[in-house]
Amino acid sequence: MTVYLVRHAKAGSRRNWSGDDALRPLSRPGSKQAAQLAHVLEHVGITRIVASPYVRCVETVEPLGKRLRIPVDTSDALAEGATAAEAIALLEKVATEHAVLCSHGDVLGELLMHLADHGVRLDDFRLEKGSVWIVECDHGRPTSARYVSPD
Repeated sequence: MTVYLVRHAKAGSRRNWSGDDALRPLSRPGSKQAAQLAHVLEHVGITRIVASPYVRCVETVEPLGKRLRIPVDTSDALAEGATAAEAIALLEKVATEHAVLCSHGDVLGELLMHLADHGVRLDDFRLEKGSVWIVECDHGRPTSARYVSPD
C-alpha cells in the first residue's frame, strides 16, 4: 500500500491575511498546484483522503476528491501544531490502504523524522508547498519513501 504525504499547495501570504489563519485559502498558483496534484494522483488507486482542517489543506486535495468521488475527511492530527504522536497514529491507521494525507510543513517534518528514526531511508528532506512524499508500506509498516517536487 502507498500513503501520499502532501504538503498543502501555495496559499496567500500569512502576513497579508487579516483573518483566522485556519481560513487562509490557496493562492492562484496554489490552485494550479492542487489541480496538477489531482491529475498526477487520480490513477494510483487512492481510497482515502484526509486533510488538516485548515482551508488551504482541504483546498489542496478537493480537486482529487472530486475526480475520484471520494470525500475529503479532516483530522486535527494533521493540523498545524499537531503533536507528532497524533500524526504518527493517523499514518499508522491509513498505512493499510492507498491514502493521501495533506498537512503542513511542521507536521510532515515530524512524520519524516519518525520514518527516518524507524529505518526508512529518506533521499531528501525537502517539504516544498505542493510537494508529495510517497511512502510505500508493507503490512501497515512504512518501508521506503521518496520525494516528488511540486514542479
